[in-house]
Amino acid sequence: MGFSIRFRLSLAALAVLSSGAFAQSENLRVGFLTVRTGPLAAGGRQMEEGINLLLKERNYAFAGRKVDIIFADTAGQPALARTKTQELVEREKVHVIIGPLATFEALAIDGYMLESKTPLITPTSAAQMDLAQQKKSDYVIHVYGTAAQPMHVLGQYAAKKLGLKRIATIADDFTYGHEGAAGFHHVFEDDGGKIVQKLWPPLNVADYGSYVGQIKPNIDGVYAGFAGSNPLRFLRTYKEYGLAKPVFGNPTLVDEGILKNMGDEALGVYSASWYTVDRDTPDNKRFVQSIQAEYKVTPGFYTAGTYTAGLWLEEAMKAVKGRFEDKAAFVKALHGVRLNHGPMGPIRLDEYGKPILSIYIRKVERKNGQLVNTTIDEVKDVSQFFTYDPKQFLASPLYGRDVPAAKNLE
Repeated sequence: MGFSIRFRLSLAALAVLSSGAFAQSENLRVGFLTVRTGPLAAGGRQMEEGINLLLKERNYAFAGRKVDIIFADTAGQPALARTKTQELVEREKVHVIIGPLATFEALAIDGYMLESKTPLITPTSAAQMDLAQQKKSDYVIHVYGTAAQPMHVLGQYAAKKLGLKRIATIADDFTYGHEGAAGFHHVFEDDGGKIVQKLWPPLNVADYGSYVGQIKPNIDGVYAGFAGSNPLRFLRTYKEYGLAKPVFGNPTLVDEGILKNMGDEALGVYSASWYTVDRDTPDNKRFVQSIQAEYKVTPGFYTAGTYTAGLWLEEAMKAVKGRFEDKAAFVKALHGVRLNHGPMGPIRLDEYGKPILSIYIRKVERKNGQLVNTTIDEVKDVSQFFTYDPKQFLASPLYGRDVPAAKNLE
């Protein structure tokens, strides 16, 4: 009888061990929301280059577990982003998702990520008004900051360092455009400047002429918030109309992915970003050289963002010793990462799942015949709240098309 019980217990133990070994042999399935069609496709291509380089360097394995990556094209459309996300979770059974590209896509899937309890690492888009800030979803992890985060720094630079007083803003009429312009607006006016004009061209506008023609002549500069291929079209139109006031832009206005297609219209443009290609560290130099060797292009923030998202995932996998099957421990590890290496770093998350990191002010110059973003200032340890009190910031109306209120329009 005793022997029989011990024998049955031994068989049960063997079954548990076997099942554990089987689970450990399962690959980590990573869903990747990209954009391969539409006006934002150039950014999607850079995103794929970033993650593919890291996986190749790691021989498609993190913390001893093989990685399968499944790409899904959202076409930069919120409804399609949600559909593709559901397919990745319910059909492909992914364990974690990296993406999407656009802020309005992230907003469209935030609720589903919480419902499905699937971790989402967003490498390029972060809205102020998502679950990570307002309702604190444990399943949303931002590697990059909010759309407004670098624009807070740029607004301060324009007002305090350059002493500008009157700015007109023009930006894509969608969430990323709204929130970037709002961040610039907020800080620029708090630091003594005035936003005297706001223009909102549609994301797919055919021609910028009618909008550029409206820009007031008696201003000190223009804030331009554009993404995808729109920066190229806007800056060319700006130059064609003979406008010469300095331009201040969001990270995507003169990102390396679009800058390579520009000419003199980009010279002198100021921008602020979470990443700068000329960052003088061994890790970033190695990253830039690797991207140039692999893809014959210079990386921008889309590329660095997904590479960094991969590093973030790798660190979490190390923390759980590759056992991503323990979802609670895995999600906790994703929030606990403090990344001190890679092209961006150091990065850590605040209590709302948004990163604290350096913001770089750049200016476009021509060096050795090539247009480049040259870093002219760095502000370290910038949070989504910038210099504002977090409680007051969170209690204020959410950034948007009409927030902050435009009190100085003429």
